[in-house]
Amino acid sequence: MRPDVEAMKADIEQSVALLRRRLDWDVALRKLDELNARVEAPTLWDKPEQAQAVSRERSQLEAKINTVKAMEQDLEDGVMLAEMADEEGDEGALEDARASLRGIKDRAARAELEALLSGEADGNDAYLEVNSGAGGTESNDWAGMLLRMYSRWAKAHDYEVTIEAYEEGEQAGVKSATILISGPNAYGWLKSESGVHRLVRISPYDAAAKRHTSFASIGVSPVVDDAIEIDINPSDVRTDTYRASGAGGQHINKTDSAVRLTHIPTNTVVACQAGRSQHQNREQAWKMLRARLYELELQKREAVAQALADAKTDIGWGHQIRSYVLQPYQMVKDLRTEVETSDTHGVLDGDLDAFMGAALAQRVGETRGSSTD
Repeated sequence: MRPDVEAMKADIEQSVALLRRRLDWDVALRKLDELNARVEAPTLWDKPEQAQAVSRERSQLEAKINTVKAMEQDLEDGVMLAEMADEEGDEGALEDARASLRGIKDRAARAELEALLSGEADGNDAYLEVNSGAGGTESNDWAGMLLRMYSRWAKAHDYEVTIEAYEEGEQAGVKSATILISGPNAYGWLKSESGVHRLVRISPYDAAAKRHTSFASIGVSPVVDDAIEIDINPSDVRTDTYRASGAGGQHINKTDSAVRLTHIPTNTVVACQAGRSQHQNREQAWKMLRARLYELELQKREAVAQALADAKTDIGWGHQIRSYVLQPYQMVKDLRTEVETSDTHGVLDGDLDAFMGAALAQRVGETRGSSTD
């Protein structure tokens, strides 16, 4: 077997072994059998909420087990193809085998990181909110670029993206927007993206072609299902209705269908305009508010609430988590993990896995390399 193929095989086998240990393989298989038996029980749906929780747990565990099994089978097939191609001197087939093994290696690396997503809400869908900082058109345009970046990241991972609220900038971009990102582990991957993002570039809106610095903030909160109880006193919430603007359906700018909720004790504000009626928007806004308040509780448990609150209250210097420099050089650098890359185009086009992976690993006390170049 060629040395490079042997090395990839060893790396994948190591990753698979790690995934088996983290799953506690034999225990996981027994647990899946138990969950399958519970799902098949005719009385399970007598209690719908419990049934949903059991079904969700079964689906998540089954997906993890199937991921490992698929990698093991694909590895066996890839190595067999490489050995046959090597024996026959077929360089084309050998390169195909290498490409297959590289793909398996990438999948294994992502699966390793996903195995770290053990928080109680990590598997949930996520709301991602972007707000422009001071600076008018420049910051609004930057907020719009971030909204596009996260939307493209989500779609590249087969997540569904739904616009829940959208306030256009006066000349370009957005002042604020909230999107719902739906898919496995959406919140687990995105939660480390909360904070202030800084852009340095030659402004397309400056006739003198001067360099400008812009700021925008990202906030991420998990979609809270019925299994998680969030107590909200209705008297603590102020409700405002207004005419929706920007991206939306046929009712945009025609009726006061958009809904804004303000939780007075925490000064938490959410808005929704995606629905076709005020009733639909009100219902969705309450889900968003529950998600935001739950995220605040998670922050308190992790003892980082104050740092994140500081970042949200001052969208500017000294609070950024990541810098995106387009001029006078090309560099995106995360200021928490030191991960950096010169592929600014790729990052702004949604290639964020290296940054998310490093932040996730750091969050659980592991380390990763400092460069993605």
